[in-house]
Amino acid sequence: MKINKPTFWDMKKPNFLTYILSPLTFLLKINNFILKLFPKKKYNQIKTICVGNIYLGGTGKTPTCLKLYELLKAENYNIVVGKKYYSNQKDEVILLKNKSDFISSKNRDEIIRLATEKNHELIIFDDGLQDRKIDYDIKFVCFDSKIWIGNGYLIPAGPLRENINSLKKYDGVFLKITDQNPNLINTISEIKKINSKIEIFNSRVEIKNINQFNLSNEYLIFSGIGNSKSFKEILINNKFNIIEEKIFSDHYEYKDQDIQKILKISKKKNLKTLTTEKDYVKIPKNLKNEIDFIEIDLKIDEEEKLVKFIKSKINEKN
Repeated sequence: MKINKPTFWDMKKPNFLTYILSPLTFLLKINNFILKLFPKKKYNQIKTICVGNIYLGGTGKTPTCLKLYELLKAENYNIVVGKKYYSNQKDEVILLKNKSDFISSKNRDEIIRLATEKNHELIIFDDGLQDRKIDYDIKFVCFDSKIWIGNGYLIPAGPLRENINSLKKYDGVFLKITDQNPNLINTISEIKKINSKIEIFNSRVEIKNINQFNLSNEYLIFSGIGNSKSFKEILINNKFNIIEEKIFSDHYEYKDQDIQKILKISKKKNLKTLTTEKDYVKIPKNLKNEIDFIEIDLKIDEEEKLVKFIKSKINEKN
């Protein structure tokens, strides 16, 4: 059964639940250590970029992959996006398939084989930093700068898949930022203390279809994503009048009755119903007409610097 992410994971200081669960993090530490012992495979026929996270969910890695795809496609790279198939992540698969040249399979080696057969020269993996079998040419980590690393503990005591010191082995960081983040400078400083050579790129989320909405309306919003707070925040920043919110677990599979309950509330209170694009693709077709979604566009600061950085990393691997 899916559950919402525990709120204590994102507290800046650990609480009693963190301390109770912290002994169990030893299991993840052992797993990560064992995985390090396996040799990594290098693919010379195709260049590989991995965009992942060490914080569990809600860091913007899928929009980042799509932005990289867009930028590198404009540089005339024969590029494809790859994602390992998980039955509970069909929403991301649909988005990637709609917005990029896309390959999915049950293992990443197979994805690389298929991409090579199609003569692609570059592949961007959505997720996979914890797959120790592949030696990626470039490895990016995504963070929501406002949440950063939450309480800083490993799963299940906190939200981290790896210790923050693992940044030593990565090439770049994408920080999803907002104007309401007074700790950004400190976050960047923390990253640089761990890895002084790592490149940091700030990104911002904008609503691409903002002109389609009447901001004088009142809205009921709902979402089942890794960080529902960020969805609500971008709406508030764009002057949406939010009256009610419903939050579901990440990758939640909506049933007819779920949506019907939401629409019943909206109708009763005379509210417009709004969700994310990632959630919208999972809504039963017969109910989609009554719901709107926001389409986001990721803006990366210093895009030219980012493209040059990727090119230099690719070329040095030749």
